[in-house]
Amino acid sequence: MLDKHQKNIATFIHLSTFSRFVIPFGNFLGPIILWITNKDKSEFIDAHGKQAINFQISILLYAIILGTLTIPFFVFKLFSGIDFIDFNGFHFDFHSASPLLFVGGFLGVLAVIGFIIELVLIIVASLKARDGEYYQYPLTINFLK
Repeated sequence: MLDKHQKNIATFIHLSTFSRFVIPFGNFLGPIILWITNKDKSEFIDAHGKQAINFQISILLYAIILGTLTIPFFVFKLFSGIDFIDFNGFHFDFHSASPLLFVGGFLGVLAVIGFIIELVLIIVASLKARDGEYYQYPLTINFLK
């Protein structure tokens, strides 16, 4: 039987990922600290802690992949207007936009949508934990089992 304390700790494990807006790497440090200090107290807390940490690691991995795909499109477009012999001739013409810029912009919009979905999933997971239910984030790679 789950008591209110276990539900609260599991909820705070998920909500502690929002500490990244105040503390660098808080989305990792908060859940890890809460999980390590409380994982032996309950299987429920252990399961929610692993899910929160696995989700944050998965999101980091997806962001790195998306960033490595997006950044070169902007860099190639930016440097396409440079004449490396005559630096005074540098100009950036927005009227003749390259398809690379559109692909990079699409990937950037995809990153923003992913960020919003991440925030919603964290809130859903914390509400499930508050209600005493197990929750499994979608598209999460299980690094901790």
